[in-house]
Amino acid sequence: MIFRSGFVCLVGRPNAGKSTLTNALVGRKVAITSDRPQTTRRVLRGVVNRADGQLIMVDTPGLHRPRTLLGERLNDQVRETWTSVDVVGMCLPADQPIGTGDRYIATELADLRRRPIVAVVTKTDTIARAALAEHLAQVAQLGEQIGVAWAEVVPVSARTGSQVELLVERLIAHLPEGPVLFPEGEDEAETDELTVAELIREAALDGVQDELPHSIAVVVDEIVPREDRPADRPLVDVRASLYVERDSQKRIVIGTGGARLREVGTRARREIEALLGVPVYLDIRVKVAKNWQKDAKQLRRLGF
Repeated sequence: MIFRSGFVCLVGRPNAGKSTLTNALVGRKVAITSDRPQTTRRVLRGVVNRADGQLIMVDTPGLHRPRTLLGERLNDQVRETWTSVDVVGMCLPADQPIGTGDRYIATELADLRRRPIVAVVTKTDTIARAALAEHLAQVAQLGEQIGVAWAEVVPVSARTGSQVELLVERLIAHLPEGPVLFPEGEDEAETDELTVAELIREAALDGVQDELPHSIAVVVDEIVPREDRPADRPLVDVRASLYVERDSQKRIVIGTGGARLREVGTRARREIEALLGVPVYLDIRVKVAKNWQKDAKQLRRLGF
């Protein structure tokens, strides 16, 4: 049996279902999800193991017209990732018409040479079968108009799991022959610190005002086992800094009497405990880094 392995990048406009699909493919949360565009900021890697191959999934920020230095760096990150993977999957949500953003990304992808590009039609559970058939025809037409020769067109629903396994099979089929790149059981290539930071940011994004999500950044200061704990009752201390750009945003995140920050902490702690497999004491400090999205020095300090 031929074994194939390599890197697969999911791309698409913001909120096209890339992170949700990555989580469905990997079988656990490795990318944060939100209804708000541009939730994903870091290139995340999850590993999908099958008998005949191994996929290393790369989830990128949505390509968009940048308004800040952060936006420019995120776009650069996307394009750099495209050129370093073995297969590119372009996500096109079935519940939204093909628009200028999709055409822009497809045009960019058309410049890639000798790299399979799979059209992945996401969110198929949200529309009727007849509408899906029409959407698939529009996806095929998009490829013809832009000059992208789709290696495959695969409709999927990450929410219901419909055709997710078929997508795995088709992606593996386009990978080069190669060895196992990550050991069996190692289903995430990100460090705990980065994943924990993303989980905290996901919790902080829930329910905030429209202008706030893009102003939130999280840095994990330390993850350390609590000393002098019984072996059968371990506890891990997680200390993190949550940065916003203005004092008014800090007040929103903290909430009246600290109520909202406590909610953020409770939600994030459950996710972190599931990730680390041990009880966690989570300490989040909210700080102001004025206009950090436009400041190169602060972007470097925050890991961008």
